[in-house]
Amino acid sequence: MAEASAEIRLPVEKIARDTIRLSRLLDAPVETVWRYLTEAELRSQWFMGGTDATPGGEFDVVVDHDALSDETNVPYPEGYAAFKGKTWREKVSRFEPPRLLETTFQGGQNGTVTYELFPEDGRTRIVITHSGIISPVGAQDFGSGWNSHLTVLEERLAGRGVPNFWALHARSREEVRGALESQGAL
Repeated sequence: MAEASAEIRLPVEKIARDTIRLSRLLDAPVETVWRYLTEAELRSQWFMGGTDATPGGEFDVVVDHDALSDETNVPYPEGYAAFKGKTWREKVSRFEPPRLLETTFQGGQNGTVTYELFPEDGRTRIVITHSGIISPVGAQDFGSGWNSHLTVLEERLAGRGVPNFWALHARSREEVRGALESQGAL
């Protein structure tokens, strides 16, 4: 797998007090991206593994960001270390393959996430809308997290690696803060 210095891509938009939206064009067909959303083994390569998401069911997501870095022994930042190994039980509220998935986030403690997939010339436009965020720093924290994870997904689908997820996340955090400040959203 080729390694690249993953480029941070925006936009991250704060579309309501408790809601952010991100969009990314991925170099894979909709059916492939759908599998990366719903199949735990593939989801673990860019976000969090656990169990498969199924229609109307519940599934687990397990925080194991060690799997997101190609380098070994990449330490978790202090503020995230407490989440390592944490499992959340999520509920599927909408399951419309291969176009729409909606689930709770952090066991419903921080709202819902809607994943919409749109075909574009053999590629896929993914739009993630995270609503119901109650964390006071949610737009920046969740925005930088989603932006980082989407960058990992983009790199994996392109056959490239991500040397250090946490370095990518730190860059993403700064870029997202700047984007949200320019929108007057922070």
